[in-house]
Order: sequence, then structure tokens, then C-alpha cells
Amino acid sequence: MADAVEIAYFVEARRQVLPGPYDVTLVEGSITTEEEIERIKEVRRQSGLLVTIGACATSGGIQALRNWADVGEFTRTVYASPEYIHTLDRSRPVSDFVPVDFELRGCPISKQQLVDLVTSLLIGRKPSVPEHAVCNECKRHGTVCVMVAQGIPCLGPATQAGCGAICPAYNRGCYGCFGPMELPNPAALGARFIAMGQTARDVSRAFRSFNGYSAAFRAASEQFEKDAIPR
Repeated sequence: MADAVEIAYFVEARRQVLPGPYDVTLVEGSITTEEEIERIKEVRRQSGLLVTIGACATSGGIQALRNWADVGEFTRTVYASPEYIHTLDRSRPVSDFVPVDFELRGCPISKQQLVDLVTSLLIGRKPSVPEHAVCNECKRHGTVCVMVAQGIPCLGPATQAGCGAICPAYNRGCYGCFGPMELPNPAALGARFIAMGQTARDVSRAFRSFNGYSAAFRAASEQFEKDAIPR
């Protein structure tokens, strides 16, 4: 397979940059500046297929926490000269600005899924990416449910599989690294967390992680945040 692929642009792997257009472009990282908006539009024009890889590119990433806060306050707190920082007030996925042909979720992505993607494109078949929940992986591996057996909050029932259910195998709840599964029910899962002793604020924070700005997790976190406000 390696002989069938030529890397045209990958500054961490080779110095040479080949001119476009390109058959397939893999893009990581969220869009956080005006310059990146223009750059991703040019990348889209030069690409036959555009694939976003990782939580940042597919949902805005952990830096999307800025989307619920004051970015100006963040920059004033972190940087000695905040006037030199030029950034958007929100961290957004690539798909907000250009059409995306395929997404590889994860923080980090699955090596196996990346290899399958490239292989599929070479032989002309649809890439195989699971759409079921992490819970399915736990059952296949014989991992006892940490939420049922130990009362540990776990996002596995609402999270897309792909990581191999690593965290539950080590007696830790899933953090939602691969984002929401197809047709998740985060409201019901959050209600279960509360029944286990979590507060509405705890639940809101649980959904605001690596994929917190994905549509399903964002809606759930905002609803539980409202529920946490005293009336």
C-alpha cells in the first residue's frame, strides 16, 4: 500500500512540498483564526476528497471550551501581551466552513481506522467506521460495565466506538473521545448520572470535553447547565 501513496505535504515527515491539486487531503486541527478560514477554503479547492481527522477538526476540540467563555479574558490571563493575539471567539470544526467528505473521529484517532480509510480509497470501497456505542466494545471484550458495577459515570452509552473501550478496561468511565454515536440519548444518560449522585453542573462538565461542541453533546451540556442555575 505504501508504494501506491505519495505524500505531497506533511512538514513533520518530509521537507518537499508537491503542488496540487491533491487526490486526498487529511486535515487536523480546528478553525480558530481568520487566516485559517481562508486557508481551509484553499485546501478544499485543491482537494479531490477532504477528510477531517481528530476531535479538533471534526468538532472543535478541547479548545472549544472557549465557546462558552470570554476569549478576551482568557488571552489577558494567559498572555503577557494579549494585544498580539488575533483569534476568533469560537473554535469550530472544519465542516462549518467547507464541505467535508469523511470524518475520522477520536482524540487521538484510531490507527486502524486511518489505515482502513487509506486502503478503502485505494481499492474503491466505502471506509468502515463503527456507528455503535462504546458499550458494544466493552461487551465484546468481556469488560464489566463500570457504571452498573461500580457506579462510575461513563459516557460510553452515548459515544461512538473506535477506541477499543480502553478507559472502562482500566476501571475508568469513558470520556467521549470519539464524540456522539449515531442517535445518542445524552439527556437520558445525564439523568442517570444525576440518579447516581452527580449534580447537573457535573453532567454539563462531563459532556464538555474533547467533543463538547459536537451538536448532541453541546445541546446536552447547555441544558444541564441551565438546570444547574438556581431558580
